[in-house]
Amino acid sequence: MAQLGFLQTLIFRRIPADRGRSQFLTAPVWGLARRGGLGMVLGMKRIVLSCVIAAFLAAPVAAQSRDQLQRNFQVWLEKTLWPQAKQAKIKRATFDAAFRGVDLNFKIPGLKFPGSKTATGGQAEFRNPSRYFGQNNLNATASIGRNLAQKHAKALARIERKTGVPGRIALSIWGRESGFGRVPIKHNVFEVLGTRAFFSDGDYMTSELIGALRVAQQGHVPVGNMKSSWAGALGQPQMMPRSFLAYAVDGTGDRRADIWRSEVDTLASIANFLKVHDWVPGRDWGFEVSVPSSLSCALEGPDQGRKIAAWEKAGVRRINGKPFPANERNKEGFLLMPAGRFGPAFIVTPNFYVLKRYNHSDTYALYVGHAGDKIQYGVGPFRVNWAKTDSLKRSEVAAMQRGLERLGYDVGGADGLAGYKTRRSIGQWQSKSGLKPTCYPSASLYRAVGR
Repeated sequence: MAQLGFLQTLIFRRIPADRGRSQFLTAPVWGLARRGGLGMVLGMKRIVLSCVIAAFLAAPVAAQSRDQLQRNFQVWLEKTLWPQAKQAKIKRATFDAAFRGVDLNFKIPGLKFPGSKTATGGQAEFRNPSRYFGQNNLNATASIGRNLAQKHAKALARIERKTGVPGRIALSIWGRESGFGRVPIKHNVFEVLGTRAFFSDGDYMTSELIGALRVAQQGHVPVGNMKSSWAGALGQPQMMPRSFLAYAVDGTGDRRADIWRSEVDTLASIANFLKVHDWVPGRDWGFEVSVPSSLSCALEGPDQGRKIAAWEKAGVRRINGKPFPANERNKEGFLLMPAGRFGPAFIVTPNFYVLKRYNHSDTYALYVGHAGDKIQYGVGPFRVNWAKTDSLKRSEVAAMQRGLERLGYDVGGADGLAGYKTRRSIGQWQSKSGLKPTCYPSASLYRAVGR
């Protein structure tokens, strides 16, 4: 155990008290290992050393350090966060009420502990977008959405006149975010955002935490009732605190924006968010299409737009056989192929990218648009099925992205998620390599460029 204690001394140090955190260091350990220093000190064989080091490096926050981290968190609240909150004109009584009894929550998914290269929550696999589009879920969303469309018909008509956002879209986002307010939202927002801000390297989470304090101080909801998701999003539309402060509006005329209890305020706030982010009234979100094999899937993306009539000229057709609406043909559209050649394809409008401002996922925006169409028009599933694709770990997709970056491709960052820049970079590499472009991650691509 003495050897293990020495190893811990090498691995852990304390950073300055004004930051109040533990820093996880690996370089000194590996430096000694390369020079044989650890072997001389510990007197262990190389394989034993490897196992011991790996065991410690596999645990970003050692069990015995958690009590210290909790103490550091309380120091951080007082010495770092409170001065920022005070500068933002947060009252001490509000601050104390918000953080009374609040500790770090090590179970929050996605935490990145100091010195760790990966976030908590396990190594997720990269899956086909089909997981977003289960028909039972979509049908339930549509059924409830239609009932609520009737219940709030007058309010939705008023909201659409004011914002230009169709009621079906606001309903669909509401359904996706909180199951129309029926999914329990039970986490303490100050615990969630406090933990995330404490472990974060940037200012974003701290800004959201200050925003949550403003929400409490303004009396929108009692501090004890400020529940959130694991991400810190509030209320039925699941708005982050600063988004609530910027975009939530009163839809009922009572001069309050109540996204916790008011369904109409929830719908009005969602629509206002989309309006402020440039929703184009009178335009659809997009259309499922067939894309001829002669047209490259690498043409995808919001920076490669063409008039919809030009896509038609290139052989793109609506999958249902209907012509594109006359009011859309001479306006810009964009190719979207969320699973490359392994799933349905779409021509989307600028409104699709407004939906992505609510959540930056292509599949999220596609779900919202499609579910909204089911609510209003009763459309069926996409005509083209999602084909089975290779199941890759997110780390493998990230390695593949780094490999493409080394070859000069812009993948939009090695985050392990195949956004449109990654998909089209894959297609470009495949074409250059004499392969049939699929524009989607695969095990063979990982083997070719990811190592």
